[in-house]
Amino acid sequence: MRTHVRIAGLLFASIATASAQNYPDKAVSLVVPFAAGGSTDVVARTLGQRMSEIWGQPVIVMNRVGADGRIGTEFAARAAPDGHTLLFGTTALAINPALYAKMNYDVLVDLVPISKLSTTPNLLAVHPSVPVRTVRDLVALARAKPGLLNSSSGGTGSSNHLGLLLFNTMARVDIAHVPYKSAAAATYDVAGGHVDMTFTPMIAGLPLVQAGKVRAVAVTSANRSTVLPLVPTINESGVPGYELASWVGVLAPRGTPRSLIERIHGTVIASLQSPRVTAVLAENGAILIGNAPDAFARELSGEITRWIKVAKAAGIKVE
Repeated sequence: MRTHVRIAGLLFASIATASAQNYPDKAVSLVVPFAAGGSTDVVARTLGQRMSEIWGQPVIVMNRVGADGRIGTEFAARAAPDGHTLLFGTTALAINPALYAKMNYDVLVDLVPISKLSTTPNLLAVHPSVPVRTVRDLVALARAKPGLLNSSSGGTGSSNHLGLLLFNTMARVDIAHVPYKSAAAATYDVAGGHVDMTFTPMIAGLPLVQAGKVRAVAVTSANRSTVLPLVPTINESGVPGYELASWVGVLAPRGTPRSLIERIHGTVIASLQSPRVTAVLAENGAILIGNAPDAFARELSGEITRWIKVAKAAGIKVE
């Protein structure tokens, strides 16, 4: 019996190796669980184009939109584990388990991380009429006048919403949340003076900072952004330990052979070295990562645990 099991295992391994050598033998779908035209979609299409050039097979971006990324994620998680359907995941993968009591997939069980591509800090920006120029100014004003300030976001559970929750908790302030349908709309209403502040994605906030329509107070990452090197981090400006960065990465369905994961990982890393891909990431204010599958898996697990704690402390749950 053991001999039969051993032979079956060797046979499976040889098939998987052969499959990896011939991979891909048809078009590869790269599932983006958000709308076409956004920054996530643009990065995915640029990466997919380079991967297609390396493989000699089409890499087709498939936008499966809805439910805060859960529809597209479930579609990818349920796909055949043959490497021909991949997920272009975002920070929502780590956030959604903290918000939704019931999901049709388990991020850590049904998906195999391949590589985190990059991280991008959010930008703490205020309307120029708000009398603060530093994080310390903001904290002092919020404590002196509780309930006075409000902060917009791309919706309940978005990274910029959780950025506010984290700030409220760590800085011991109470800044009200104003949800919008998108981070871009949330940022434009700060520029219009309808909302005091926001933790905007860099790509949405940077043009408005440059135009003088919002004031950059701090960035949310652990280190300063190369795009705005004179803008300090929240961590160094009075809220020690604060860190939040949005990220994108590539994952595969559960059961995808390790040999295929390694082959896809190699192509992803090679694609990240393309000047075209690095230029698009730089335009988004992103920091290149390109880590190994195991490292990405550990980071994803840690982030899920972290956001579950934040959401629980804030009493947030979306049904």
